[in-house]
Amino acid sequence: MSPILLHAEGLSHGFDTELFEGVELTLHSGDSVAIVGRSGSGKSTLLHIVSTFLPPKEGKVSLFGEPLYDKSVSEIEAIRRYDIGIIFQFHYLFKGMSAMENIEAATILAQKEVDKTLLERLQISDVMSHKIGDLSGGQQQRVSIARVLSKKPQIIFADEPTGNLDSETASLVTDVLLAYIRENDAALLLVTHDESIAKRCDRTYKLSSKRLELHG
Repeated sequence: MSPILLHAEGLSHGFDTELFEGVELTLHSGDSVAIVGRSGSGKSTLLHIVSTFLPPKEGKVSLFGEPLYDKSVSEIEAIRRYDIGIIFQFHYLFKGMSAMENIEAATILAQKEVDKTLLERLQISDVMSHKIGDLSGGQQQRVSIARVLSKKPQIIFADEPTGNLDSETASLVTDVLLAYIRENDAALLLVTHDESIAKRCDRTYKLSSKRLELHG
């Protein structure tokens, strides 16, 4: 059995009303898992909980075999910097910098080198010298993904990473993410509205009626 990278048990959370309760989720190295569900069901909140950003109201999260929210702020920041990668629907790139400078900013912090092969796979090698503001939305999203993957994370958390992409580019991005998982013994946890993308993952869960259950 592959090592367990993420284990969540008994997760419950809500704001004005309860979003979900009793959520159980395990990710082994090599796993690709998608979570689908209607808008407002709590998918992104669940992703934030398991990816270090939001302690649950109830339940436990373990990353790499250790309780996550027992750690200090500095220890959690180190996990974000070195061990996990987070891809958002909106890219949060530095607009005044070039594409390559944005990627290098992340790799320097993580003490890694820029993966030129990754840039070729994402079909952005030819725009590395361009300022972010001169790139299309699809190119910016691929730069954002290259920035995350160049850190060589063990787990990738992705919140609607293809939501603003056309179908061809979305398929390309999914190819790259799944190849990264296979080649690096990593894991992917993906939140998406796109059922075609979800079906390419090993398992799909649906968050509905406050429960997370296997889907399809």
